[in-house]
Amino acid sequence: MRYKILILILFITLFESSVFAQNKYTFSQFANETVDFIKQPLKWEGNDYLKFGVIAVGGGLSIFADQPIRDAVLRNQKYTKSAPVEFGRMYGELYSPVAFFMGFGLYSVIAKDITARKIAYEIGQASLYAGGINYALKFAIGRARPNLNLGAGKYRPFYSPFKEDYHSMPGGHSTAAFVISTVLSRNIKPLWLKVLVYVPAVLTMTSRVYQDWHWTSDCLIGAAFGFYIGTWVVDKHEKTEKSDLKFKDKGLIKQIQVQPLYTGSAYGLNVCVSLL
Repeated sequence: MRYKILILILFITLFESSVFAQNKYTFSQFANETVDFIKQPLKWEGNDYLKFGVIAVGGGLSIFADQPIRDAVLRNQKYTKSAPVEFGRMYGELYSPVAFFMGFGLYSVIAKDITARKIAYEIGQASLYAGGINYALKFAIGRARPNLNLGAGKYRPFYSPFKEDYHSMPGGHSTAAFVISTVLSRNIKPLWLKVLVYVPAVLTMTSRVYQDWHWTSDCLIGAAFGFYIGTWVVDKHEKTEKSDLKFKDKGLIKQIQVQPLYTGSAYGLNVCVSLL
């Protein structure tokens, strides 16, 4: 738990670094958007309640399949340490979004690539939102992990914020993995690549169930949170960019040029205004 807290502190600190001290995707922007994110449930409409209902009903129904799936998985554990299963686990670890954030962030500085900066910012932003919600729900729900062998219906709400034995729902690895894959998918063009980037996230869900750290419903609910939070963050920026373009299009002044003017004994400024 201590190393996770340290990584989160590093994660937050990076937002204030010079990597994002530019015109867009800054720490102040993150703070403003966080307020909007917190207020978002107050602005929900019919479609938003429908999405929440799908997650709640789908997660609730999947609970009935938790024990049968675990029983089936435990019959064959020879692939527990296989490369695909371990890769899936690592893709959902807390250091994974930090690595993506730093990698895209540094590349954006070196290459002066605004798209890379956007991806880094969105992965960091969505991961922080998802991590906070995920941790709060884990503590509040207090579901026992399957490897405790207490059954799928064992809960101890608000048991301990630090003991992970009762932090099974929702799945944190699945949430982190789907945040990364969703942000990447929304920022790339080819359709086949948009689909392909979700493969590691699916492997993360599979590995957590297969390695007996989570129930299937934990991972499904965690994945849904990661997907919808990642989608909200990307949508937020795309809507802002479209609004900026519309504002610019409505302007009357296209360009203003100011130059010094000297004619004989007179001095002044020559102002050239280009209208649309």
